[in-house]
Amino acid sequence: MFGLEALDLARIQFAFTISFHILFPAITIGLASYLAVLEGLWLKTHNDTYRDLYHFWSKIFAVNFGMGVVSGLVMAYQFGTNWSRFSDFAGAVTGPLLTYEVLTAFFLEAGFLGVMLFGWNKVGRKLHFFATVMVAIGTLISTFWILASNSWMQTPQGFEIVNGQVIPTDWFAIIFNPSFPYRLMHMATAAFVATAFFVGSSAAWHLLRGKDNPAIRTMLSMAMWMALIVAPIQAVIGDFHGLNTLEHQPAKIAAIEGHWENKGDEATPLILFGWPDMKEEKTKFAVEIPYLGSLILTHSLDKQVPALKEFAPEDRPNSTIVFWSFRVMVGLGFLMIFTGLWSLWLRKRDSLYTSRPFLYLALWMGPSGLIAILAGWFTTEIGRQPWVVYGLMRTADASSNHSFMQMSITLIMFVVVYFALFGAGLGYMMRLVRKGPKTDEGKETNDGGPGQKRTPARPLSAADDDGAEADHSPSLTKEI
Repeated sequence: MFGLEALDLARIQFAFTISFHILFPAITIGLASYLAVLEGLWLKTHNDTYRDLYHFWSKIFAVNFGMGVVSGLVMAYQFGTNWSRFSDFAGAVTGPLLTYEVLTAFFLEAGFLGVMLFGWNKVGRKLHFFATVMVAIGTLISTFWILASNSWMQTPQGFEIVNGQVIPTDWFAIIFNPSFPYRLMHMATAAFVATAFFVGSSAAWHLLRGKDNPAIRTMLSMAMWMALIVAPIQAVIGDFHGLNTLEHQPAKIAAIEGHWENKGDEATPLILFGWPDMKEEKTKFAVEIPYLGSLILTHSLDKQVPALKEFAPEDRPNSTIVFWSFRVMVGLGFLMIFTGLWSLWLRKRDSLYTSRPFLYLALWMGPSGLIAILAGWFTTEIGRQPWVVYGLMRTADASSNHSFMQMSITLIMFVVVYFALFGAGLGYMMRLVRKGPKTDEGKETNDGGPGQKRTPARPLSAADDDGAEADHSPSLTKEI
């Protein structure tokens, strides 16, 4: 069917499940740190706006965290079901790294998550803030181990091969492999930027509908400060990451650039747009800027970038896909930087919260960070092909011995179940976003005592309680 084989379906299935999964941890990482900042600011300033925002975003964080755990478990099982030969070959490295993630990050998150979500009335303010910080740190530790494992597959070192299996010889070299620092920083920063635009988009949605209060304004302000500061930093990190990739995975860079051959000693041009044709071995309709490819990728005007024809056809990544996935990521990155700069200009003119053109841009930029993450992930993973462990094991040698029919049935089941389950979860999360943060502005504050309304302790009950207010019980003011 469509010229696909069982291997292709296995790759599509893994790409589908990881595309769903990566969205949830990205928002979880950013929201966890955002919640820690909000609670810290509330404790420092006693400004109830920060407390109201904490209660609002903690519900969304809880739903997102749950969907991330479920989607991650399903994805992890595929290593044994669809990629058993990869697990047999490299399991001595990837297995312990994923185990370290569970033992350090997941246990830390799970241990303090209950206190964070349900302990607002039951523990002192310092302990509750400590629990929130620990959850935030746990998400970053999880990122550390997951990126260590994936980066080792990109730039493997610290091992030897014995009887057809990878045997670790230097765990420090395995974890801190050449691409790991750049990819860790790039992914963590991407999560913060994606969360900033998610939060900013939520605020813009409410402002455009006339819901203007200190909580909504604070959401937009904090989000745009994050965009202004972190989006340019992400571009710099991306540049260093590109230089590292050029050194260790030159075929990936050649595919990203759609660059097929060098001409004499000429510097490499930058192909802005075009259509790389893998069969004809050229990029059609190319729009080029002379010298700029060499300047960006080698930081010189005379050095050349490796070309695709320097690699055997069977060793070339699919340039048609990564050429455009990379440009989607970069294009959105520049648009994020522009949004941050525009917000600064409007802030100085005291019209950040009233400029409807800007608010519409902020609204539509809501999913931009997540789309950029997906585009970057496609670039990274498809650009590594045809290797599952770069230079050591080909993807075709890593899959389990399943039939085309078996892979077709399971892929269809995944698609149906994922869209039904996670579609409902995302819909519920958007309902929470549309409700907006509850505030006590113009209302009498109650302590949530007997017979009085209060925010449900269960995050999944929040959207159904239209009159629920954030629980502001004085018991949180007690010390540990």
